Amino acid sequence: MFKAEAEISCRDASAEHKPLAACRCAVAPAAQPTRGYPSAGRRSLLRSGSALSLLTLVSRVLGLVREMTKAALLGTSALSDAFSVAFLIPNLFRRLFAEGSISAAFIPTFTGCLLENDAQKTREFLSCFFTLLSFVVSAAVALGILAAPVIVPIFGRSEFDETVFLTRMMFPFLAFISIAALFQGILNSVHIFAPSGFAPVILNVVTIACAWLLHPYTKNPARAIALGILIGGFLEAAVQAPFVFKRGFRFSFTRLKTALGNPETRAVLRLIAPTIIGMAAYQLNDIVSTALARRAGTGIVSSLQYSLRLQELMLGVFAVSIGTVLLPGLSAYAKGAKWDEYNKSLSHALDIIALITVPVTFFSLAEGEAVVRLLFQSLSFNDESVRLTLDAFRFHIAGLYFIALNRIIAPAFYAQNDAASPTIAGVFSFAVNIALAAVLSGPMKGGGIALAMSLSALANTAALLVLFNKKKHNDIKRILTAALLYLAKITAFSAAAALPVLLFNKHLFGFFQAINGTNRFIAYALPAFIALLLFGGSGLLLLIITKDKNIKALAEMLKRGMRGRHGLKLTHDE
Repeated sequence: MFKAEAEISCRDASAEHKPLAACRCAVAPAAQPTRGYPSAGRRSLLRSGSALSLLTLVSRVLGLVREMTKAALLGTSALSDAFSVAFLIPNLFRRLFAEGSISAAFIPTFTGCLLENDAQKTREFLSCFFTLLSFVVSAAVALGILAAPVIVPIFGRSEFDETVFLTRMMFPFLAFISIAALFQGILNSVHIFAPSGFAPVILNVVTIACAWLLHPYTKNPARAIALGILIGGFLEAAVQAPFVFKRGFRFSFTRLKTALGNPETRAVLRLIAPTIIGMAAYQLNDIVSTALARRAGTGIVSSLQYSLRLQELMLGVFAVSIGTVLLPGLSAYAKGAKWDEYNKSLSHALDIIALITVPVTFFSLAEGEAVVRLLFQSLSFNDESVRLTLDAFRFHIAGLYFIALNRIIAPAFYAQNDAASPTIAGVFSFAVNIALAAVLSGPMKGGGIALAMSLSALANTAALLVLFNKKKHNDIKRILTAALLYLAKITAFSAAAALPVLLFNKHLFGFFQAINGTNRFIAYALPAFIALLLFGGSGLLLLIITKDKNIKALAEMLKRGMRGRHGLKLTHDE
């Protein structure tokens, strides 16, 4: 599967671009066809992200199974909250060292190296960045393990000793996942997405297996899950390494002084400096929200985590995949001053996000209780756990569209080597979230914290759009007008499709619960699936009747795929 992904990328690149003279870029001869960057205006984002979206779907489903496993073994107990806090701490640093540095700074800089076709320069940059990243994350792991007793009390002292132990146990996860993120950045820069899409699948499979197989032999199930996360993080890096080396990229450790003196590494540091501020605000955001949640009552932290897992399942399949595919193409357009293609590509992405997230939001609001009961209610996850999770989920899902937009708009800044603007927007969003969470967590508990997050996502989107408008090459008026018109259309269609579901919901669930109310599959899965068919069928019919451009593009992609062809133009380009 990975080989096919690489071969498709090569064919697309060679078909749509003239060869770059003597392109080596530290890549072995067999890897040279990946030179250049396929045009996102010609390669539909639907097709470009299809393989990654499929793998992301598998990963998110398995991530949900991982949360179901945690729910079954820990429920919304104090031990579950302890595990959530312990995993949150290294995960916050992961976003800073891995996601922040790779997306905001490494990919745009590495893209520039590839376009210069200087093999030695590329090799030196990779070695220097690898050395610096390894040093920083190793230091962070060591400090995190030592400082765990000082950090944990920020979130409360319930299950203090166990929270400290679990935090120390999982902190090395930061090192493994940071190296995995570097490998992902290298592969994504040459438009190879499948290996990095598959890596989280390994993490989730190993975590689930360890939880069920090892929990009888550990002091508590939380330690078995933590061990699975640690092993899975190592394998996330290990599974991508062969594909990096197969493409001919080579790097090694160098002196720290040499790493800091490398021009490209210094360029990354300049780009990442504002990102660190923004990510620090984001981390503080999570820390304060979690502290407020833990003080709001037992089980609130865990219920918020379960709710977020459901949201991420829906968010990640397309928003993360499209954002991942979008960044290298936008970077190439920006460096080539191809601003028309840049704006078209971004506009296409915003349409696809609306087409996916708005219907998902409406259906989730209508069927949220059934989804929570079906996926989580068992063993330690009781009716009170359902209530707490549903309170959070209804407000989390309301912000799905705006969270997805932020995942798409931020790469548009990174592509122009602007990490400061998303940072400014992030700091503003952080202030909004903390202020609202502090006010709402008292009367609304977990629901108030979830609502604060959704409203802060809206504030972040608004700030990004204001800052985006300040750049002279960005056609914000055309992009925003088209996006709002399409959003209004999809919102109206989703509301119309949800109406019959709401009308028949009570009777539908009542009928199946009367048959066997104790069987979750009969009581919730069957009626929810019928409701999904009713909702999806109604919405799809409306899109077909109105000859929606993205449905037409998807149909054309499937038609050409059946004929064994490659390449698809969205209707904007046809």
